[in-house]
Amino acid sequence: MSSSEEYKRQIMNDLAGGKVESMNDAPVDPSSEYENFDDFAQRSTVDERRKMFGRSLHPDRIPPSEMDSELKSAIAQIKPNERDDVAHEFFKRLKERGLSDRQLEQQLGLSTHHASRMSADDVSKLASFTYHSHPDIFQDVLAEKPAIMKFVSNPLVAAVVGIMAAKWLSGRRS
Repeated sequence: MSSSEEYKRQIMNDLAGGKVESMNDAPVDPSSEYENFDDFAQRSTVDERRKMFGRSLHPDRIPPSEMDSELKSAIAQIKPNERDDVAHEFFKRLKERGLSDRQLEQQLGLSTHHASRMSADDVSKLASFTYHSHPDIFQDVLAEKPAIMKFVSNPLVAAVVGIMAAKWLSGRRS
């Protein structure tokens, strides 16, 4: 069994046993208990998600080789309209940094510079580039468009989802 699988198993065992990490900067509010990840993604604020993702989703914490394959797999699983939204948001924010969509199309070997026409592979390349070169943009886009997160299985990301699950479940034991 790989260390990644062992880590995931340990997180799930800890959660099942009632061991949870406290989110010191996010007080438990009964109105903010979430039923599942989709509920969290819809009802949490962008700022809450930005803080959670910002602490764990960074190139110095998740090796590039792992994140690239995770992104490819996760992006292939999200709905096409959500994938388009993610690509559009990456392009928009990268343009603010002086990178045009046509320049990115050429540099990354994308099949198009139109977000709505991009394949899952194109969006994966764009997301990977952003993760490595502009991690702050990557974190902001995921905070605004969290659909990708529920399909990522990396252990560090599982830990983030585990912390969210702990928050969801914290008020349910009373």
